Amino acid sequence: TGKVQGKTAARHTSDEFVAFLDQVFGQCKRRQEIHIILDNLSAHKTAKVEAFLQQHANVKLHFTPTYSSWLNQVELWFARVERDVARGIFTSVKDLARKLTRYIRAYSAAAKPFSWKYSNVKRRVHAKELNATVH
Repeated sequence: TGKVQGKTAARHTSDEFVAFLDQVFGQCKRRQEIHIILDNLSAHKTAKVEAFLQQHANVKLHFTPTYSSWLNQVELWFARVERDVARGIFTSVKDLARKLTRYIRAYSAAAKPFSWKYSNVKRRVHAKELNATVH
């Protein structure tokens, strides 16, 4: 759908991440498969996260390869947030959180899925080239 769910937090801890997973899970249909693409932050790989996943078998986490944030579609959205919100004036952290939440709601009201493809055929990496560099 392209809709965004967000949650602000003072720190990015395992507890905060599990609370966010609970929020996402609570807004989905009962047996809906949920696939979440993540970076390799240590807060995403703790025993608390593992316990959540064991209790919610329909939630799957997928990790992007290290140093490949350019593959992650969420990075495109973060760039948009930075351009549209983060360069604003804020009277407090609470004010920033409020404005981010308002932005997420407005964005999601008219959301469309990201469409991404790599079209520069001359710069594609072929499987045999990749195998030659992996050894």
